[in-house]
Amino acid sequence: MEQADLHMLDVSALLVSLAAIFSYINYRYVRLPTTIGLMFIALVVSLGVIILAQAGLDTPETWAHQVLGSIDFNVTLLHGMLSFLLFAGALHVNLEDLAKQKWPIAILASIGVLTSTFIIGTLSWWLLGLLGLHIDFIYCLIFGSLISPTDPIAVLGILKTTGAPKELETKIAGESLFNDGVGVVIFLVLTGIASSGDVTAGGVTLLFIEEAIGGLLFGLFIGFIAYRMLASVNNYQVEILITLALVMGGYSLAGALHFSGPIAIVVAGLFIGNHGRVMAMSEKTREHLDTFWELVDEILNAVLFVLIGLEILALQFDQVYLSAAVLLIPLVLLARFVSVGIPITLMRRFRTFTPHSVKILTWGGLRGGISVALALSLPSGHERDIIVTVTYVIVVFSILIQGLTVGRLVRMSSRQRSPAAD
Repeated sequence: MEQADLHMLDVSALLVSLAAIFSYINYRYVRLPTTIGLMFIALVVSLGVIILAQAGLDTPETWAHQVLGSIDFNVTLLHGMLSFLLFAGALHVNLEDLAKQKWPIAILASIGVLTSTFIIGTLSWWLLGLLGLHIDFIYCLIFGSLISPTDPIAVLGILKTTGAPKELETKIAGESLFNDGVGVVIFLVLTGIASSGDVTAGGVTLLFIEEAIGGLLFGLFIGFIAYRMLASVNNYQVEILITLALVMGGYSLAGALHFSGPIAIVVAGLFIGNHGRVMAMSEKTREHLDTFWELVDEILNAVLFVLIGLEILALQFDQVYLSAAVLLIPLVLLARFVSVGIPITLMRRFRTFTPHSVKILTWGGLRGGISVALALSLPSGHERDIIVTVTYVIVVFSILIQGLTVGRLVRMSSRQRSPAAD
């Protein structure tokens, strides 16, 4: 037990140390946005290790494989970091702004994800077949379900630097906070069909109600309990501990009760961020709470994006798989464009949208670590190898290329807006 704990601490120490070193290098020399810069430097280091191995010096690669082999990316992110990052992100989202955009957010996070899942599933099945990579259609749908949701961690990290209009920023942030929970439910349904084949329509409906609706109600419940506790004390140390217990205990309990942990924590974070911070905390507590969760957010984001960059060392890349990944990038963007564009075009009859919303939502719909974690959670096999490789390449493209250019797209779109549109 002690050896396992020591090993876990060693790995954690290594990741934090690398995140600190890479952050320093990025701040002093590379000067990219923090999350993008960290992943870029980690990728460069990883590729350097691979090149050294090809040249005959395989000790660094062997050591890196041992370290990364001891890290379960799926558990580390989905059952470790995710709850903290979602709560920190939701804590500063204005509920009134979110309520004004409730219908676009709800439709994009549900119907949009479902539509994208089937478009990507169909197109990927067709493309992989052309390349001679024949896998069952259900696994193509599984790939569609894990790559369709925008990653709240990546999106919220990039949104801080884009300067997007408030209305559009709220849509992007709100959609990303909720659609990963919906995407996970769809992923669970499809993996259940792939493994057993006996999932019924009633079972799917029940699972959705239990996971999504149950997660929403459970998030309100634990958020209200935490709010009442916060309102009854005036000590920032105790109040920060209460929010930590809300995040850690609430996420674990949601999983044990088969509710969606991500949705529960997002709802609880919105509740505490909008009601708890204003009505149950002193100014001193608010300052300490905000500082604490901002630090947690920055540190975990740094570690996560370093881990994404290093994960390339743990993957087995095949040339045909890489070709498929490159060809699927525009198809995934096309699916995003259609799944966003159709609902917004229909809703324009009833409400006003920021000009160029479809383009910005399409290009700003970043994929991140959650997609990689879900792909790695699939059972070993030919299908998993293809899906993991394709997913990883699309995520890297999304963060590096889309993440670096979405701010420019927002600024260009803002200059093109007419005074009447504002």
